[in-house]
Amino acid sequence: MQTYSRLFVRFNWWALVFIYLVICAGTFVRTTGSGMGCPDWPKCFGQWIPPTEESQVPDNYEDVFSQKRKQKIEKFAFYISVLGLDKTAEKLVNDPELSKEEPFNVVKTWTEYINRLFGFAAGNSLLILFLWIFFFYRKNKTLLILSLSNLIFIAFQAWFGSIVVSSNLVPWTITVHLFFALLIVAIHIKQINLISPSQSIKIPFEKWMYIILWACFLITAYQMFLGTQVRESIDHLTRQGIGREEWSGYLGLSFFIHRSFSWLVLLLLTILFYANEKRAKYKSIRWLYVVLIIELASGVFLAHIDLVGYVQNAHLVFSTIIFGIMTMLVIRSKSLKSIS
Repeated sequence: MQTYSRLFVRFNWWALVFIYLVICAGTFVRTTGSGMGCPDWPKCFGQWIPPTEESQVPDNYEDVFSQKRKQKIEKFAFYISVLGLDKTAEKLVNDPELSKEEPFNVVKTWTEYINRLFGFAAGNSLLILFLWIFFFYRKNKTLLILSLSNLIFIAFQAWFGSIVVSSNLVPWTITVHLFFALLIVAIHIKQINLISPSQSIKIPFEKWMYIILWACFLITAYQMFLGTQVRESIDHLTRQGIGREEWSGYLGLSFFIHRSFSWLVLLLLTILFYANEKRAKYKSIRWLYVVLIIELASGVFLAHIDLVGYVQNAHLVFSTIIFGIMTMLVIRSKSLKSIS
């Protein structure tokens, strides 16, 4: 069995941290509306270090970057029209609001710039890991394929993230963006599972506990996609000036399914947590339960306190952490009956 250096294993864990930092920063960028804080890429207002005051911004930046943004939207519209989404493509091209540039805002500019720095760190971490694997561990074909796949996916995410913002947060693009974020997390966790001695050890569960774990994992994954629809609806209602006390009348079926499934996951994980405390006392189950309580609390706060954007950030981040822990568990878990 191939062994891996301690430095290599640790670097994989750090790369996972960077991936989560990108997710955290991305949610903050969206909540604060900072996606166009830097109208160009990879530079920001044509500079490697963003401006700190309006006098440092090019005089004609609105006209220049508006034209570039329009070209980007037209290219994206062409791509999605090839997929048969002609009406969506036509709507994007003909929406005059999408080509308008926002006035310079130093807070939004630096918020987006910091997001890019985290993305740079995560992307280069995955690049370093791919090269590391290629030169030293390429005998493990599975590891090499996983690393290459994630490198491609995170490059796609960087490009698609700019499209999500440029297209004014078209709902289905948000869902696609989330899907690839979760896919990157899951693939990297599987990669860690292959190289880390502590993560490669199988966790035996009784069959009914094993089934509950998988049920929670599948429901949670579905919940996150439902959550993107609910979040988009809340953003829309907030822009219209509709208060949280009236949300329930507008949010529709997705919100009620999302809320009901949250309590179902809580019930199932409470049963799993109780059984774990009576039997094996796995720390990962304990952490999963604690993070779930925090995540559900953020969902409750979202409906009752006047910090919608910040609570949305926390809600999504903790949901992604739960997804990561569950992914680790399902990869490592095995029903007792299937263990020799």
